[in-house]
Amino acid sequence: MVNLMKLRLISRRFSSFSSNPLRVCVVGSGPAGFYTAEKLLKTHERVEVDIIDRLPTPFGLVRSGVAPDHPETKENLPQIVTNQFTRVAQNERCSFFGNVSLGSSITLAELREMYNAVVLSYGAESDRSLGIPGEKLPGIYAAREFVWWYNGHPDYRDLDPDLKSTDTAVILGQGNVALDVARILLRPTAELAKTDIAVHALNALEESSIRKVYLVGRRGPVQAACTAKELREILGTKDLGIHIQQADLVTTPADEIEMKNNRIRRRVYELLSKAASTGHARVPSQRELHFVFFRKPDGFLESDGRNGQLGGVRFEKTTLKGDDELKQVAVGTGVHEDISCGLALKSIGYKSVPIEDLPFDSYKGIVPNIGGRVLADASQDHMKYETGLYVCGWLKRGPTGIIGTNLYCAEETLACISDDIEKGILTSNSPKPGKEGLAHLLDSRNQRVVSFDGWEKIDAEEKRRGNLKNKPREKLTTWEELLKVACE
Repeated sequence: MVNLMKLRLISRRFSSFSSNPLRVCVVGSGPAGFYTAEKLLKTHERVEVDIIDRLPTPFGLVRSGVAPDHPETKENLPQIVTNQFTRVAQNERCSFFGNVSLGSSITLAELREMYNAVVLSYGAESDRSLGIPGEKLPGIYAAREFVWWYNGHPDYRDLDPDLKSTDTAVILGQGNVALDVARILLRPTAELAKTDIAVHALNALEESSIRKVYLVGRRGPVQAACTAKELREILGTKDLGIHIQQADLVTTPADEIEMKNNRIRRRVYELLSKAASTGHARVPSQRELHFVFFRKPDGFLESDGRNGQLGGVRFEKTTLKGDDELKQVAVGTGVHEDISCGLALKSIGYKSVPIEDLPFDSYKGIVPNIGGRVLADASQDHMKYETGLYVCGWLKRGPTGIIGTNLYCAEETLACISDDIEKGILTSNSPKPGKEGLAHLLDSRNQRVVSFDGWEKIDAEEKRRGNLKNKPREKLTTWEELLKVACE
């Protein structure tokens, strides 16, 4: 935990060093970026923070990653953090620059010239690859792409997954994102119509032929990566048949130790066991969700009747190796089986992307860092930091955790920044152009910038359109619409 008294002391010392503000640019306006901005503004009275994002809309996965059918209550975390982040953006020492892409609108080197410090928190906008045969067949998507499609992300407005040519979908992975995707595919569209799901996705789901979804995991029910809350939600979906093989629920001594040491895993296992024991008789036309364990994908199969299209997934059965001292891992047994499907969604993890002039660990998919300070040289013999360059969020630690995890991540990065201020590594003695310089450069390149006021125009228009349909909002889903409303 960051020592707040120490940070306040550092802030007072910094205020006495120079009359110039310390200018910090945060790249990425998701939870990691906004938490970092909030902490900087609260801790250091003479810091000015500019937040840039390649989208015209702020809030990252809070807007484009949270499933639209999650209950809308006062206690809803996404709404709470959105309100919190709005207050940050409205701070007189904070500015938002939307529709500004790092790498094309402006380079990292240019930002580092304009600001005393740059914090990169642009998350993970790519996906891990399985590296198995047939992975490029039409009908196979990353779960991220599908989530962004139904959440109205402008990059995936035209994804247009074919939901009418098959009655079966296979989802690889059993984490919360996998459960979200399965629930959207299987939930009655009359219920989805009351949410802020993108209208193009709702229309496609209304015509969907998908009636059966397989959620497939490499390991067993004890190791399922979802939370009890998400699992409980999908198990409670109306008119949904749940199918789990009793044989998959048999536990080993190592499983029992895992559950003893992890309350969430025990609760998930209990929920799955209860769902399996309840029993679900097959009803014609009823939608089905099948939990399949101890299977790893070995290849995607081409359809016999639809040349060049996905026809199924080949799996290798697995068994677990390891004990109470080691993490149990899935090991192939050499026995294979196929599941026929016309749609496959890979929910196997997000991946950050490198940019020019930025050290990057391609294997881990992160920027090499210690506590948030970017390493220029991560060799064992010598470690050199990139002065004034920091990371936060998934780019720092990998695609793990929930919204709140980024709060603690931001506090750790803030502690590094504050320490560098105290040591005189970061100083405002030489003025930096900051937001004025950024605005001038972007203007010279004819870059249309969306301010936070512009986002509020988008927000108001989406709510207005949603109100006409008795929905929370009707999202604008194309770049053209978003920029037109924001800049009019």
